[in-house]
Amino acid sequence: MADTIDLTGRVAIVTGAGGGLGREHALELARRGAKVVVNDLGTSVKGEGRSTEAAEKVVAEIKAAGGEAIANGGSVTEMADVEAMVQQALDAWGKVDILVANAGILRDQSFKKMPIEDFELVINVHLLGTARCVKAVWGPMNDAGYGRIIFTTSAAGLFGNFGQSNYGAAKTGLVGLMNSLKIEGAKNNVRVNTISPLAATRMSEAVMPADIAAMMRPQYVAPGVAFLASEAAPTGVILNIGAGLFGVTVITENPGFVVPVEQISAETIAANWTAIADRSTLTGYNDALEQSMAVIGHVKGQK
Repeated sequence: MADTIDLTGRVAIVTGAGGGLGREHALELARRGAKVVVNDLGTSVKGEGRSTEAAEKVVAEIKAAGGEAIANGGSVTEMADVEAMVQQALDAWGKVDILVANAGILRDQSFKKMPIEDFELVINVHLLGTARCVKAVWGPMNDAGYGRIIFTTSAAGLFGNFGQSNYGAAKTGLVGLMNSLKIEGAKNNVRVNTISPLAATRMSEAVMPADIAAMMRPQYVAPGVAFLASEAAPTGVILNIGAGLFGVTVITENPGFVVPVEQISAETIAANWTAIADRSTLTGYNDALEQSMAVIGHVKGQK
């Protein structure tokens, strides 16, 4: 039997926790003993309006179940708000052990029709908003020698989706951020992972049939977050979660096709494209250095 994931004594911040996935994350962490800052700006799916009501309701749920929580209505688009949120946790409980960066909005439209302001706003909330939150907890976590940070990506970013160029760009950017931070945080036991959830929420209900939505309940995702928030968490992993399925997405590359330097040309690339693009042998790497050394080794081996 697996060991119990116990978060007693841990302090967590969950952004966008007033509903949907964020609410389930906050409730699950609290159920397992964590003290939770429930952050939510209280906006619409498009990021309009502002209210602390949603966050306060989740705090009330946690307290009713015997847990500890405080509400925060700050915006992840404002560094001052983010710093105040982290300070709120430090003032209340003296530390921050867990950050679940979940806050997000949608401004879907084909790229041709999308105002650049909508592109910038979605990047600001998802990518920069996450970076601001990490920046605010990074020092305290590294100083304490412990941290668990969880980003939220999407299949729209990993694989693409029509009408979501802004959202997809932000979500893929988070993977790049994770890949660097996993290295920088390793020496101080700060582990950074990313979930790619499939769940029926306000952001997906318009495109998800009712029978499918019943399979994709947000509460089925929260256990994955609890695992990544625990001492047993890996680092640098993209965890796919939905309807009881758990898997990983891995960025890979093939060995490539070596062209003698004197023959390098666009025409040579075209002539050998089938071999260059071959997917029969793919390899993942832990960092850029490992990838570079593999490339150099392959080229030397073909000389």
